[in-house]
Amino acid sequence: MQKSRWAPGLGLALGCCAAWAIAQTTPMPAVAPSAPQAVGEIALAGYDAGAVATPSAANAWGGVRTGSEATLSDRVVGYRIQAKLDPDKHTLDGKEQLTWRNRSAAPVSSVYLHLYLNAFRNEGSTFFHEKNDLGFDFRTDVPVRDGGWGWIDMTRVAQGSAAVKQTFVQPDGGPKSDMTVVRLDLPQAVAPGASTTLDIDFNAQLPRVIARTGWFGTFHLVGQWFPKIAVLELPGERGATAPRWNAHEFHLTSEFYADFGSYDVTLDVPSDYRVGATGQLQGTPAKANGRTTYRYVQDDVHDFAWTADKRYAEPLRGTWTGAGSPKVDIQVLYPPEYEASAAPALKATQDSLTYFSRTLGPYPYRTVTVVIPPYNAAEAGGMEYPTFFTAEGYDDVPKGSFTAAMLDFVTIHEFGHGYFYGLLASNEFEEPMLDEGLNEYWDQRMLRDGPNHYDMLPPWMNKLGIHLPVDDPFKYERLSAMVRDPSDAAGASAWNRLDSAGYGSVYSRTATVMRDLEATLGKAAIEKGFKDYYASWKFRHPSIADLRESLAVSTGRRDVVERVFAQNVYAAGKQDDSLQGLSSEPVQPFAGRVVEGGKPVTHDEGYIETQVEQQLEAWRKAHPKADKADGPFDYRTTVTVRRRGVAVPQVLVVTFADGSTRRFEWDDAQLWKRFSFVDKRRAVAAQLDPQQRYYLDANKLDDGKRIEGDASAARRWSADVVALFQALQNVLVNL
Repeated sequence: MQKSRWAPGLGLALGCCAAWAIAQTTPMPAVAPSAPQAVGEIALAGYDAGAVATPSAANAWGGVRTGSEATLSDRVVGYRIQAKLDPDKHTLDGKEQLTWRNRSAAPVSSVYLHLYLNAFRNEGSTFFHEKNDLGFDFRTDVPVRDGGWGWIDMTRVAQGSAAVKQTFVQPDGGPKSDMTVVRLDLPQAVAPGASTTLDIDFNAQLPRVIARTGWFGTFHLVGQWFPKIAVLELPGERGATAPRWNAHEFHLTSEFYADFGSYDVTLDVPSDYRVGATGQLQGTPAKANGRTTYRYVQDDVHDFAWTADKRYAEPLRGTWTGAGSPKVDIQVLYPPEYEASAAPALKATQDSLTYFSRTLGPYPYRTVTVVIPPYNAAEAGGMEYPTFFTAEGYDDVPKGSFTAAMLDFVTIHEFGHGYFYGLLASNEFEEPMLDEGLNEYWDQRMLRDGPNHYDMLPPWMNKLGIHLPVDDPFKYERLSAMVRDPSDAAGASAWNRLDSAGYGSVYSRTATVMRDLEATLGKAAIEKGFKDYYASWKFRHPSIADLRESLAVSTGRRDVVERVFAQNVYAAGKQDDSLQGLSSEPVQPFAGRVVEGGKPVTHDEGYIETQVEQQLEAWRKAHPKADKADGPFDYRTTVTVRRRGVAVPQVLVVTFADGSTRRFEWDDAQLWKRFSFVDKRRAVAAQLDPQQRYYLDANKLDDGKRIEGDASAARRWSADVVALFQALQNVLVNL
């Protein structure tokens, strides 16, 4: 959803306000303070929030959803929204009834709302501060052109008949001009267990397609478009020890986090526009005065998005059925120029439903809407919302080709978010690996285990006769995983990272970490662990610690799971074990005083040389076809291994001239180790990690040595050079 993939995945101020906002922008501190809190006020999570190390309580978020409850989720919020689109001005007029339940044991007098569209209001937002001042990149990095800003204003907020005060805050210490989080001071506090309803009128200007939302021509992707309440976390939930609001600013690289609830949304658009949205269409759309009103309803989700375009072709429709799931109606909305992409996108969606429901758990909703943005609106592609996602478009999709691979992967990836972002509802602000990283891992498993094989080089290279069929996509995923010099832990927050590459590694590094864990524990064990994770945390909000506990308990290998998380999730441990030296030399008679026939004798070097020559000559006569390196003596084999990173249990296999092998284990924290032994067999090669458990290892080329020359290393170098193209594709597709 975030990087322009592989991933290695959105403001016009009044008059002079844009210039004022730029002047007010200040560099973000290394650890910025949270916004000041009044005495007795519930605190806000701040800039330094990140990976949670303490597992959540058993009753967090109401406890495990067993399926026997009246609703799929513990519905905390309810939204009734009416929105009217002006497709020429690209504006929305909206009315929202927001109902929120106080789950805490204390009265709540202030609540926080996200106004995500204000990230594009002007260059004073945190989004543009990080882009322009801190030098971070975003996907295709589309610039804002004249008239391309976007924003949202709440023109009225009322609790009952009383007006509600609005105050913009910056919980992460961003620029004071950022307007993506607003505090509402309620005239009437919300008692413990009680609910309140806020009536909100709002106007929104959609930006020209820039980041996950906006318009281009008649195309409109409407995401992050309505005032949305933040999450109140309670003690025992995601590491909280006291009630706290989780309401981060809209950072350049962060996404979303919200409570589950019910959405009832009415959309008023011109009658010549086609519409797609989260949830199920209710009844027949009503037409009047050249406009059509659509009503969509969806329970047990935590967001809502929609699209409208008069250029959409007749939707391509299909269905899917699976054990434990309702019948799912699928539609693909696409522009005429990308008709060739519609059928492959539908097939990839159906295949994804089959794979994810089988390997994680049943899909609980009745719809999936796939949107293929038009030409020149690619920045709207590769984004996900509940039951609704955007893919990519191509005018030609030959089977098994590069474009087929890209379309399949993006479709699978964005559907997969429906599980890791949608149903598991992790905090994408603070722990993006739980969505982007785990989803990347599961997508690559699906491609690895599936029947399709792709040529992963662009068509122009195919014309030159160069092809790269992929059998294991993880071999190429590791090239984007910062294996040589990781700057950030996989579990770090979305924004508190060294640079854009550090955020991009959320995808590939997490996927590679999980792939290596699978190689250690076994495919069946890791799949059981993830099934248990899904069963325990669907319709809740797990933390990284909750994932760790699910895997440790389910697999029964806490030692392995905790080591992997300590080294590569909570830290950024470089892994780099190498085979530094290999020799296998004959153990010949030695000069000096020895005992022969019970008597001590002394042999000089000349005598020894003669004896050696005689023994060699006799042996070669008896073994005329033997390798010239063989002989009558035993061999002393010495292998030296070197460690320049974190310690992992390693296996060393020595191969002898007759094809037999000997296995050694290296399971300590020493920086080097020497294995030396005498054997009748002559060693010809040695290999660390022969089962290829560790794709995180910085250099797989130095894991093995042969005593005689071997061209396999050169061939592997060539493969890595070719695989570089795959890494470039990752950068272009990591959505």
